[in-house]
Amino acid sequence: MDDTTPPPPNPARRRALRVLSLTPLMASVGLAACGGGGDAGGPAPVPAPGVAGPAWWGFGRDAQHSALAAIATQDLNRIAWTTPMDTAPQYQPSGALLIHYGSPVITAMNTVIVPVKTGAAGGFRFEARSGANGGLIWSGTSDYVLPAHNWVPSYNLALSTANRLYAPGAGGKLFVREDADAATGALTTAVFYGAAAYAANPAAFDSTVFINTPLTVDAAGTVYFGFIVTGANPAGLVSGIARITAAGVGSWAAAATLAGDAQIAKVATNCAPAVSPDLATLYFAVNRAVAAGVVQSGYLLAVDSTTLALKGRVALVDPGAGTPARISDDGTASPTIGPDGEVFYGVLESSFGSHNGRGWLLHFDAALTAQRAPGGFGWDDTASIVPATMVPSYAGAASYLLMIKYNNYEGAGTGDGVNRIAIVDPTATQLDAISPVQIMREVLTIAGPTFESGASGPVKEWCINTAAVDPATRSVLANSEDGYLYRWSLVTNTFTQRIQLTNGIAESYTPTAVGADGAVYAVNNAVLFSIAR
Repeated sequence: MDDTTPPPPNPARRRALRVLSLTPLMASVGLAACGGGGDAGGPAPVPAPGVAGPAWWGFGRDAQHSALAAIATQDLNRIAWTTPMDTAPQYQPSGALLIHYGSPVITAMNTVIVPVKTGAAGGFRFEARSGANGGLIWSGTSDYVLPAHNWVPSYNLALSTANRLYAPGAGGKLFVREDADAATGALTTAVFYGAAAYAANPAAFDSTVFINTPLTVDAAGTVYFGFIVTGANPAGLVSGIARITAAGVGSWAAAATLAGDAQIAKVATNCAPAVSPDLATLYFAVNRAVAAGVVQSGYLLAVDSTTLALKGRVALVDPGAGTPARISDDGTASPTIGPDGEVFYGVLESSFGSHNGRGWLLHFDAALTAQRAPGGFGWDDTASIVPATMVPSYAGAASYLLMIKYNNYEGAGTGDGVNRIAIVDPTATQLDAISPVQIMREVLTIAGPTFESGASGPVKEWCINTAAVDPATRSVLANSEDGYLYRWSLVTNTFTQRIQLTNGIAESYTPTAVGADGAVYAVNNAVLFSIAR
């Protein structure tokens, strides 16, 4: 597939919205009356006191992107509050929304910081809200400028374990707030190539340097991110990976140099860097620029997390074709690092439709020197870690499993439109149903419950790029394009709870998160929903 070919057939590209037709799988909880968080129709609430609990630091929760909740999630029986994540969402003629929205971050005192797009073409702020009732605690404005794009990239915040908030700004700088819970506090800046260089000519950097990935903060408080450089600048920057320590010391390395390939343009847009459990190694994908007639291929890199020196490199290849996989800037796939250091990263097949637009979840050892069997889906998805003890029916040898999206897009290759989510075993294999490739063994799969039309056939697809995993209730929280948030029990392999967020919309994939009090957060139709008792 070359880059003149349309991306895979997410309904946001292939159909208008359709009337929902839900099967009666369980008692349904309808849209509750909600207050606060920017809702119209009533006074804004006074923020409720915080509660102590586990934080959700960024995309996929932690620097390994495990998406593992550390508290039991609350029942899906009430929308506690909502707030817009986009004050000027731009819809396609079909009604679809091709914008990736960033994950909320949540402090250990249950302050929810929400990234908000404020204009049709950009403009961003971040709002700190009470997790209990959505009341506004404080807000800040960013001068961040989006990099060139097709689908609108995500704007992601990140928290350190010391409760410091980082937010992307223009020119590659970060805005920093020392205490994300405090009602008052100054915003300062951190610049990976030096504050003095930026201050001497901010316009030169603002017009040429653009952060193009989510921020990832490791347990030592070091923040990592990718950036694109589009022209000459006083610091001699070229596109690459950046690092800023908790003490504010910055460094960077060029993407093409690390890849050993002059055709590499940058860190893949929306690819959140991931850090090994021992904090020694940083992983991220790099790719070519979009060019007609050329697959947007790339590499997965492992670098020293302190020096950014190369430790490992592997070309990303389509397991079915044996040719370069596509690393699309329209996706948000990011590396997931297993508890044992194994690395998982989602790619798109090189020839569109050859794997039904599903792509592959590639699997490597920590050094990127050995490749394991791939998972059967990887497009625009970041795998979540599932402790094997969460699945009573599992009798294999793995200590952890993976939760992935498992859509099978209608109209792409032989896809039947029976879109699923799945638990797969990274240590065992089975024959792929689509190709002659051995893939990770399916432990559990479950299809979406809402048919596109009628009472059989294609179903609404899963609208997630990372799903929250709850070991305490042995369940996964996943958002669907039918407008509902579901609880998938890994004990019974059924949807045991659901709650309606909207009437459903075709949109780019979105993250799920868990609050310090166990509230569940999901994004639908440019709105953040807090679901709690």
